[in-house]
Amino acid sequence: MPTGIVLAGGASTRFGADKLSAPYRGTPLVLHAIGRLSGLCEDVVVVLAPGADTAGLPPGVRTTNDAEPGQGPLAGLLAGLLASPRADVALVVGGDMPDLQTAVARELLRVVDEAAVDAAVLVDAGRSRPLPCVVRVRPATERVHALLHEGHRRLRDAIDGLRTAAVDEATWTSLDPARRSVFDVDEPEDLNR
Repeated sequence: MPTGIVLAGGASTRFGADKLSAPYRGTPLVLHAIGRLSGLCEDVVVVLAPGADTAGLPPGVRTTNDAEPGQGPLAGLLAGLLASPRADVALVVGGDMPDLQTAVARELLRVVDEAAVDAAVLVDAGRSRPLPCVVRVRPATERVHALLHEGHRRLRDAIDGLRTAAVDEATWTSLDPARRSVFDVDEPEDLNR
């Protein structure tokens, strides 16, 4: 089974507050992402900002921290990968992505396995999305480390630098017609969508 990585170390600048603790359907937002991965993964690692409070996270969920604050999602991915050295693959979501559909996650995992690639992503509106994604831990760790050393911060740079297969829009939306797997919360009004 894969490891799940929840990227939860962002500053929530567009949201204006700690969005991951904001209630979504009566539960803190980040718990939705953790719950989705818990049903699919052997273990789940939540990547938090340095010094972040872990109160309120479910028992059994491992945490790790970004090495430095404000380094972006690529640094968060590296922290999650380094916390998962024994895993072959990792299913990665943002802490603000509460509705990943199981069938879509399984399709991403299937594609990485059957296509013998280092990553799988979803195509949305003609463009590959960096999250959710599945990555092979070893090659992704090497690539992300090199990119950070070069000053990169975007997840898309890692995906573009790996042998990546894309799940076309028609395929994944047949599994998730409401497109909930790519829904993320950026602003407070998104909580009501």
